[in-house]
Amino acid sequence: MRALRIGNASGFYGDRFDAMREMLTGGDLDVLTGDYLAELTMLILGRDRLKDPAAGYARTFPRQLEECLGLAHERGVKIVTNAGGLNPGGLAARVRQLADRLGLPVKVAHVEGDDLTDRFPGTLAAHAYLGGFGIAACLRAGADVVVTGRVTDAALVTGPAAAHFGWRPTDYDRLAGAVVAGHVLECGTQATGGNYAFFAEDGRDVRRPGFPLAELHEDGSSVITKHLGTGGFVDTGTVTAQLLYETAGARYAGPDVTARLDTVRLTQDGPDRVRVDGVRGEAPPPTLKVGLNRLGGFRNEVVFVLTGLDIEAKAALVREQMTPALAEVAEFRWALVRTDRPDADTEERASALLRLVVRDPDQEAVGRALSGAAVELALASYPGFHVLAPPGKGTPYGVFQDVYIPHVAAAHGVAPHVAAPHVAAAHGVAPHVAAPHVAAARGAAAHSPVPHVAVLHDGRRVPVSPAQDTAVLEDVPEPPLPEPLPPGPVRRAPLGLVAGARSGDKGGNANVGVWARSDDAWRWLAHELTAGRFRQLIPESRPLTVVRHLLPNLRAVNFVVEGILGAGVAAGHRFDPQAKALGEWLRSRHLDIPEALL
Repeated sequence: MRALRIGNASGFYGDRFDAMREMLTGGDLDVLTGDYLAELTMLILGRDRLKDPAAGYARTFPRQLEECLGLAHERGVKIVTNAGGLNPGGLAARVRQLADRLGLPVKVAHVEGDDLTDRFPGTLAAHAYLGGFGIAACLRAGADVVVTGRVTDAALVTGPAAAHFGWRPTDYDRLAGAVVAGHVLECGTQATGGNYAFFAEDGRDVRRPGFPLAELHEDGSSVITKHLGTGGFVDTGTVTAQLLYETAGARYAGPDVTARLDTVRLTQDGPDRVRVDGVRGEAPPPTLKVGLNRLGGFRNEVVFVLTGLDIEAKAALVREQMTPALAEVAEFRWALVRTDRPDADTEERASALLRLVVRDPDQEAVGRALSGAAVELALASYPGFHVLAPPGKGTPYGVFQDVYIPHVAAAHGVAPHVAAPHVAAAHGVAPHVAAPHVAAARGAAAHSPVPHVAVLHDGRRVPVSPAQDTAVLEDVPEPPLPEPLPPGPVRRAPLGLVAGARSGDKGGNANVGVWARSDDAWRWLAHELTAGRFRQLIPESRPLTVVRHLLPNLRAVNFVVEGILGAGVAAGHRFDPQAKALGEWLRSRHLDIPEALL
């Protein structure tokens, strides 16, 4: 059976508008996906829906289809997207209206059941992360466009693959291979040189990277590539970086399968082609993730510019002067950023920034009261007083939390059996055996507390069965370390000279994946960059829990820093609220590195 060519045209809500047309006209495709959803996006769409109950989906998607739906139909390309957000049925209806207006016989289906907001009082949006078999049901019934709400990002690939190849829910290795391919594609150009640690090396043009595609095979293996002639590049480094993004340990769990990242093999298969194979899969965990978004209150900020001499004294004066105004505020944070330099040749280089962020359930407390106190200091504070911008009225912020609910609940209140925890073989690699089947206790019929439904293009509603085989998720035993490098001369230098990194957010946690580019660099990195060393290099993490995961097959270590983002990206807890640059900060820190590696 020939490979299924699945492309991606969106990594987030707001990605390159022309990408859909570029992917449809740039080369052959069978399926074009678009990932529009993130934790922050669900909050944004929730606020949209408060203003207009008919809203709640990515408004750019139908605008893109205005010029691309005809192209996709003409070329026989299926479109699968999670742009439906909080209202997949509404977006599907909008696409049907567009198709009718354009005179296109396009069959549009959608997937629903993820919306659990009614079950979680006080939330703006509560959505379960569904798998890919609802998408597969829509495609098998003949849909040309499938719109979903909150599914896992990888489901946009596993669904079309399962439909095309006829995979069953227990084809774990195949599904896991598709999950890995989907995870590489989901963030668009991050797989083709975007946001890549070694972007500046000679001959690499990342001014406008092309979007990625996967040539997916029946056995679950794939080749990651891009359309010929597009910008950027695809190599084992760009794929490794994306594999580490927003993941943690060896087991990457989802509603359809748990993919073993410690079994992934990457091989350069020619220019801009990386083969991905060897991926093993296991039964999914017995729980489904549900993302909860709440309005947490109101926030405001003001940035004072401190120029020239006596920076610390100027900062101390402002703090003291603002103290009375902050007495009734629920939470505030000061941060002094020393961007100043001595004897600077421009005023900007002579200036430091003092940032004040406040949060409170009451908009008035962070609005007029704060702005008035800051503005009143204009003629009564440190010499050279000014701010980057006057504080406004205060804006609402969100709080994200993930919870887990049973994947399968038996009828009549009888709990289903769950397989024993995953057990790894020697060296942390799972044995190649299928997980044991799980049946409802005493033969009772099992059902899902989440009503996963495929709404076909003709209006029929097809329930999607939950996973019947599950296994409790446990950490894989840590694999053995490689042999250390022999002793030799070292030089103090930035970590980034010998290692790449990519970091991101998951709720209030951040992950930082770090990989070596050679076997010798891996032998050094695995011994040197421990959780303790990470805390030394990133002082902000010292009071927090830092967990290190080893992935020798990728020559990588993956760190999870728990709680560093507070209540999540929407709360704006830190200077870099999504931890996107945390990895680059780590790469800039200096270590004693063997000269043989430099």
